[in-house]
Amino acid sequence: MKSPDTSGNFKPFKDLKALIEENAIELKSASKPKPNEFNKSDEKKVDQRSDRIIFQEAMADVKKISKSNYAVPSQKTNNHLNSRKNFSYDEHETVVQLKELIKNGTGFIVSLTPEYVEGTANNVSPEVARRLHHGYFSIQAHIDLHGLGVNDAHQAFNRFLNKSVMAGKRTVLIIHGRGLSSPHKPILKTKVYKWLTAAPWHKWVIAFSSARLCDGGAGATYVLLRPRPLTKRFRKKN
Repeated sequence: MKSPDTSGNFKPFKDLKALIEENAIELKSASKPKPNEFNKSDEKKVDQRSDRIIFQEAMADVKKISKSNYAVPSQKTNNHLNSRKNFSYDEHETVVQLKELIKNGTGFIVSLTPEYVEGTANNVSPEVARRLHHGYFSIQAHIDLHGLGVNDAHQAFNRFLNKSVMAGKRTVLIIHGRGLSSPHKPILKTKVYKWLTAAPWHKWVIAFSSARLCDGGAGATYVLLRPRPLTKRFRKKN
């Protein structure tokens, strides 16, 4: 080791330059790396074989399953699925029909419900009441008994029919409601039926029936009137 110079500072590489110049130390130049020398380990091997050969090799040990081990759906399961599919379709159709019924009244047949009523006088064909219900006769007058008590409704009913026969009206409409809020049976509807089939109006009535939906449905009644009352003598002959 060299001793410090006279200045007191330690300089270990003081004579290095002189030694290099005298070629006392041989310096070897660093060798240049070959192209891609450091990337060889990172290179991925690519299988040059075709996909078919690779697939065949991968599936070489695979064995076919015998038919005895197949999971075949039972007929019961198929029937259940088919019935469920049909049920869902029918259920959907029912919902569509109910929406149409609520919105437009489409599909509701008054004459097929328990609320439907009709009646005919003696020796009058029931076909007359059915034709009346289906709108073969033009409505010439109407009255709405909604909101009236039984006594007031009866008086209004009598005045209306009396005025109608005096004016020569043949087909009239009486709106009485369906009576859905009544605890037992519809009050006004039942009374109208009774008034039409009892004196004095039974001799003026040819037929009556529940109205179509456009005129109130089961909450109203069509009445077909005679041009003149049926006499007692004529009623006895028939």
